[in-house]
Amino acid sequence: MTQNAKALSAAAMAVLSWSTVAAAFKTALMYYTHYEMLTVAAVTATAVFAVMMTLQGKWKSLVALTRREILSCALLGVANPALYYLVLFAAYDKLPAQVAQPINYCWPIFLVLLMAAVMHRPVRNRLYIGMALSFAGVAVISLGGSAIGGAALSPSGLMLAFLSAVIWAGYWILNEKLKGNLDETVKLFMSFLAGSVLLVACSPLAGCEFSSADGLRASVYVGIMEMGIPFFFFSYALARADNVALVNQMCYIAPFLSLFFISVIVGETIVITSYIGLALIVGGVVYNRYLAYPPRRAASPK
Repeated sequence: MTQNAKALSAAAMAVLSWSTVAAAFKTALMYYTHYEMLTVAAVTATAVFAVMMTLQGKWKSLVALTRREILSCALLGVANPALYYLVLFAAYDKLPAQVAQPINYCWPIFLVLLMAAVMHRPVRNRLYIGMALSFAGVAVISLGGSAIGGAALSPSGLMLAFLSAVIWAGYWILNEKLKGNLDETVKLFMSFLAGSVLLVACSPLAGCEFSSADGLRASVYVGIMEMGIPFFFFSYALARADNVALVNQMCYIAPFLSLFFISVIVGETIVITSYIGLALIVGGVVYNRYLAYPPRRAASPK
């Protein structure tokens, strides 16, 4: 197998992993509160990153961390996994998975808006087309939600799903600002360690019991397959693929595969508006990223 083929296989594994986690979220929430699920998942992901630190021989890098870098990692850990996943899992607790997942996928649209507000980068005109497409998709999913189980969607659940997308976009900006020269594996381990310590410390206040074995298994799966392993598959693919754009584009397969797993594992009947809305959301994101302002090709030498 060539190096490029290995890279694409790794990307496919990451995409397949991410495709299953929405169903795992709903499964875990049958037995655990969203706080319990997150605490177990975050600790599990921290253990995964610790194993990777060992395999990559990066423990010695911790000694060289400055106080500023440690504080930066702690701040990132408060944002992700603590805040982001608390809001996201609370949204999944209140909404069908086929609604919560596509709305959360709007985060690149909110990223454009946040960069305009926080970093004073003006929104270029054509990007409004992609935003309109994505928000139209959200409207279609929301309006069609009454067909799922015959009940109206939870307004607070919808707000939480939108908020999770905003928080993830904000985390992306914060991550870029605090990135510095930190190794990515070290940064992930330190930030998840900080987030896990915070979550465990507050778990008695949240009334956590962790009494269900089924909830424990599902939450561990979330920690491994959502927060842990896919990062390394995807990083490997980006570092070794001949076509990095193709690897990035493979991510857009995940939300559609996710609907299949939600149907099979969770038992939700996927309504047509979920497919249409998701297609509009992804279409808007893809348009803004690749079509609105395509990179100019260098002139061919004569």
